[in-house]
Amino acid sequence: MSYLPELFGSMVFNESVMKERLPKETFKALKKTIADGKTLDPNVANVVANAMKDWAIEKGVTHYTHWFQPMTGITAEKHDSFISPSADGHVIMEFSGKELVKGEPDASSFPSGGLRATFEARGYTAWDPTSYAFIKDGTLCIPTAFCSYTGEVLDKKTPLLRSMEVINQQALRILKLFGNDSVTRVVTTVGPEQEYFLVDKEVYDQRKDLIYTGRTLFGAKAPKGQELDDHYFGAIKPRVQAFMKDLNEELWKLGILAKTEHNEVAPAQHELAPIFTTTNIATDHNQLTMELMKKVAARHGMVCILHEKPFAGVNGSGKHNNWSISTSSGTNLLDPGDSPKENAQFLLFLTAVIKAVDEYQDLLRVSVASAANDHRLGANEAPPAIISIFLGDELTDILESIETDSAYSAKEKTELEIGVDVLPHFPKDTTDRNRTSPFAFTGNKFEFRMLGSTLSIAGPNIVLNTIVAEELRQFADQLEGAEDFNAALGELIRKAIKEHKRIIFNGDGYSDTWKEEAAKRGLLNLTSTPDALPYFISKKNIELFTHHKIFTEEEMHSRYEILLENYCKVLNIEALTMLDMIKKEILPAVCAYQKELSDTIAGKKAVSSSLDCSVEETLLQKIASLSACLYKKSQALEGLLLKVKDYDSMQECANFYRHSVFATMQEARAVADELEMLTAQTYWPFPTYGDLLFSVR
Repeated sequence: MSYLPELFGSMVFNESVMKERLPKETFKALKKTIADGKTLDPNVANVVANAMKDWAIEKGVTHYTHWFQPMTGITAEKHDSFISPSADGHVIMEFSGKELVKGEPDASSFPSGGLRATFEARGYTAWDPTSYAFIKDGTLCIPTAFCSYTGEVLDKKTPLLRSMEVINQQALRILKLFGNDSVTRVVTTVGPEQEYFLVDKEVYDQRKDLIYTGRTLFGAKAPKGQELDDHYFGAIKPRVQAFMKDLNEELWKLGILAKTEHNEVAPAQHELAPIFTTTNIATDHNQLTMELMKKVAARHGMVCILHEKPFAGVNGSGKHNNWSISTSSGTNLLDPGDSPKENAQFLLFLTAVIKAVDEYQDLLRVSVASAANDHRLGANEAPPAIISIFLGDELTDILESIETDSAYSAKEKTELEIGVDVLPHFPKDTTDRNRTSPFAFTGNKFEFRMLGSTLSIAGPNIVLNTIVAEELRQFADQLEGAEDFNAALGELIRKAIKEHKRIIFNGDGYSDTWKEEAAKRGLLNLTSTPDALPYFISKKNIELFTHHKIFTEEEMHSRYEILLENYCKVLNIEALTMLDMIKKEILPAVCAYQKELSDTIAGKKAVSSSLDCSVEETLLQKIASLSACLYKKSQALEGLLLKVKDYDSMQECANFYRHSVFATMQEARAVADELEMLTAQTYWPFPTYGDLLFSVR
């Protein structure tokens, strides 16, 4: 791997490239612009653009694009070439600062939730200089924000950057109270673990449901699944290893810190984990990672499936969002530290997170809501839909001793007078992990485990940054005017623990007793996307986002409408695909098999009336009965899809899809899966679960 240092970041216009290619004063001005979050000077932009163009052209690039993240959940690009006509009829390669900083893609066809009419097409992209430009597929990609002509936010990047600025401002206020005047910036960092499935392309191509919806709408359980736990952390198959090696190299070229790879629990399931980086860059990198996984898999004759629950009965795929807060001096503010000042500072940030998660548990649930993730949350491989925090026994005991103003019993009795005496040393790994917890403290970070594998991490991190910033704002308002800082600090932390400890739960999140206990505590259990989404536009949450200027109220309502519409469209596509497969594949195949059984019975009886036909007759009767039942279910499903038009409200429409359409789809699937178990393999029209899950050998 001697080539790795040269390979890493070789396709990124990063700081080292800028330092080498930009004039010293321009480089300093750009760095200051990024650090201060100010508007880029046009003269500086022109110099940067020219250097960026020259660097890209040297690598064979002819086009550039403003790479942005609209509300579709994927990335978008419009490519323009560097060429410009010259007076002598030839072309020259040009790229101005104006073209670097601002683009104008058509905004009419992107989801806007009613913010924009179809005929209002103009939209703008604006360069995000905090995220480096990079070369992908021979095109210079410039990470940008995306808004409409009239300024409404139409993307995921803009509110994410705003939320990062808000938590920076409020955290700096807190740090100044502890005498940390040298810190100039606070950033949130994220390391998103990405789970995925790999199946053979030839097998995948025979499944309409996977092609159209990303998940299997039918499929009886294979004789072998994940019950032996023999795939988890097992030896990686050569074909998968070759994919991983290729993927790593593609990621490293783009400066993506891919670190860990392994087999996950389910057959054909795997995971990739990166090293932490700042949240906006981590978001860009995760979008690129998902895109590259699919492209690299195709090179190896495989398909990368990112759906949260592509196969029923085996683990689905999530994306654990490891979130922390760090200063410009490299201090992790969620690390307990060793000194009294660090201990008190840690406790304040910790209680801010606890208070935030308790007060805004609805927003955290909304941030991970999707039709796909509804299949996964609450199953054995994912946390429940109930939000709670895992702290581990030791830290929970410490908080309890603070709340009750009593001695903490560790190796020795230690009085916990906040900001004066030493908090007992709290190593990073004093507790076991709790895989059933939606939001677990893991030594110096929180692991938000509810994210689905296809989800952009922007949404959950917008929420996390904003809700914690709000609590820090409240804390700073109280402490800045305090006559006795230590006394006020101790009382504030004690009060926050007492009022919000209901959100702390270290037990089994899968148990029925926890559901009962959570209900007693007043915690929400929003089991589906239609149940969760209305909370996004509650008065409390609108006040939160508008106060911090993350969204306007109109932008929040538009996002609510976009999410509801997406949910309805996903279920509609799934229902139509299911009907197509039933009518064109399953029923014709089963009818053909029934004919073979009928012919066999007739043939036997023609030979001798005494021949036993009971097996064929029983099988034929069962299959005929199930076929009739499946046909009736398909008719019922068709009827329900016609009724969807009766609903004017998108919320009512989503509720109808959830409670009527989805329920009927589940009933139809149960019948079809039973038919699969009874139909001869040569007749079944598409690959089974066994074929899919064990297709990569």
